[in-house]
Amino acid sequence: MNRSHLLSLLLLGCSLSASAQLSKPQTDLPNPLLMNDGLTLVSDLSQWTVRRQEISQMIQQYGIGQKPEVAPEAVKARMKGDTLIVDVTVHGESLTLKSCLHYPTVGQPPYALMIGTSRLSLPKALFENRPIAVMNFHEDQVNDYSQWRPHHERGEHPFDRLYPELKANGAYSEWAWGMSRLIDGLEQLGPEQTKIDVKRIGVSGCSYAGKMALFCGAFDERIALTIAQEPGGGGAASWRYNCHVDSVENLDRTDYHWFLESQLEQFHGDSVYLMPYDHHELVSMVCPRALLMLGNTDYRWLADEAAYVSMNAARKVWQQLGIADRIGYSINGGHMHCMLPESQYPEVEAFIDKFLLNKKDVDTSNILFAPESFQQIPLSDWIKY
Repeated sequence: MNRSHLLSLLLLGCSLSASAQLSKPQTDLPNPLLMNDGLTLVSDLSQWTVRRQEISQMIQQYGIGQKPEVAPEAVKARMKGDTLIVDVTVHGESLTLKSCLHYPTVGQPPYALMIGTSRLSLPKALFENRPIAVMNFHEDQVNDYSQWRPHHERGEHPFDRLYPELKANGAYSEWAWGMSRLIDGLEQLGPEQTKIDVKRIGVSGCSYAGKMALFCGAFDERIALTIAQEPGGGGAASWRYNCHVDSVENLDRTDYHWFLESQLEQFHGDSVYLMPYDHHELVSMVCPRALLMLGNTDYRWLADEAAYVSMNAARKVWQQLGIADRIGYSINGGHMHCMLPESQYPEVEAFIDKFLLNKKDVDTSNILFAPESFQQIPLSDWIKY
């Protein structure tokens, strides 16, 4: 049996098993550690690798659409000065990604790299005296959907020329695909040409790009650190917790350019309890790598209560594997949207230093900060595993 046939059978099995779960309403959060067979509980990393793939397939099938694999020979990378250029050719069609690398003035190559999804919204002060290169992923080179400027419609984006059969995709599957192609390019060229250590890559973005960072980090295991800043509903926040909650971005009130339109058709209203997964499982896909979620309670629509529930639910996966120091959250208020206050610098610096710079003396085990009111949320009503 060849690899592609084996993968097809695996995906079919995941699809059938997940479809069977659609007839079973569940108001609490599904157990991310329970295999689709409904019997096997994950106890170690090898089992988690299988379970993570099951979750990935459910999210692609019901939430965002397929993130296709790309053969190595379909990717051609080169450097032009400090700009990384990656050409991807599929089905005779080509797409080009370009991103400028900004190198640090301290340290020696190969450098760690922080990639901004759309742009790097984290303050420059966090990187000025650290040996970390930065660059932006220009998502419009893959899918140019924007809430604020003219854009193409579903099926008309650059990605769709390569994959016309995937025109129903949501933007987040396509953006995650594009991020992976940039990393392909970095790997192909190697540190001699890029000055980048591909084992120390982070991604970060804010708001819709905070969701983007989370999806990119979840769907590419080469990303060592994901920092999702104020990702809102459809990011870390639980769809179930947000059901019928006013003034938040829930499954019924999100932007469906980002997701499969069929998600709304299948899971609107109370039908959300039929969904075979929830976004704490998207969060958990980052495991065993590192994740920090940053919230902002001044903006109700960001649904940070639901993110708080999700983060605590997902943390069970890292705890099960004995690596709970690799997940954290910091939720506060008193600042503008996407403007990280200095009070949150220490949490971000700790995750950057530990997981991009490999500093062993940094403690991230207790970065679990939320308003006192959040601590009154009955987590046991939602997390029953």
